[in-house]
Amino acid sequence: MSVTAAKPTQTGRRQILSETASGTTASSGKGPLFRQVEQHIKELLTSSEYGPGDRIPSERDFAETLGINRATVRRAVTNLIKAGLLESNGTGGTRVAAAKVARKLDIYRSIGVGRHITEEGGISSNKLLHFHVEKASARMAERLRIAEDDDVTILRRLWSINQKPFCIETSYLVTKLVPDLTAEDLITGQSLYALLKSRYGYETINADRTITISYLNDLESRLLEMTPGAAVLSLRLTVETSDGQAIEYMNSLNNPKLVVFRTNEKDRSAR
Repeated sequence: MSVTAAKPTQTGRRQILSETASGTTASSGKGPLFRQVEQHIKELLTSSEYGPGDRIPSERDFAETLGINRATVRRAVTNLIKAGLLESNGTGGTRVAAAKVARKLDIYRSIGVGRHITEEGGISSNKLLHFHVEKASARMAERLRIAEDDDVTILRRLWSINQKPFCIETSYLVTKLVPDLTAEDLITGQSLYALLKSRYGYETINADRTITISYLNDLESRLLEMTPGAAVLSLRLTVETSDGQAIEYMNSLNNPKLVVFRTNEKDRSAR
């Protein structure tokens, strides 16, 4: 971060104000000063000091610490609010944006991400990106406990909350367990698990779950409106029918600024 924490002289302050107002680069030559302040705040947000919902220093505090004009700080903070990294309610100061989706890991029966969003008071939507059937690879056959020459139905969906994309889910379904499933069944945004129950009579149960860090490729970053190569939370989940047959293997890429995973022992009572 090139913005110095030392207070400038009055001459130095006037120079910064002039450069900020005209939109030219700051004297450091590393871009407009408000962009440098944005980067400084972003670095604070990625540190262990701040978490979702935490209040950040005031504009005045930032201005005094960095030795810059308060208007420059306000511009940087406003941009970060627009980007969804910060939130402000006027009287409560500015806070780190809280996660929009809380996905519960201890839920026994699969209910789908759409229901998670509804339970949190949000509005969910999803877009079908891909649908096709192919032969199972050796690795996928092992995960789904099927033969390598068995068909697997692959579908990929982009999930949004309040029109903000937050998750890409790719599901691999055992085709012989979902005969006649078509893309049209899912284009309207219907819940996959509701469809498995209503059409095929399956009660689905979460089995193995693993959370790791993954990195977005160019396509994924565009879909999630993130930077290429950005780190995301990857949830890998095997779903079984009530009689123990693996029916789905799912890989979910989640924007860590919008999604948190929660565990709660009380959820086990749903068994």
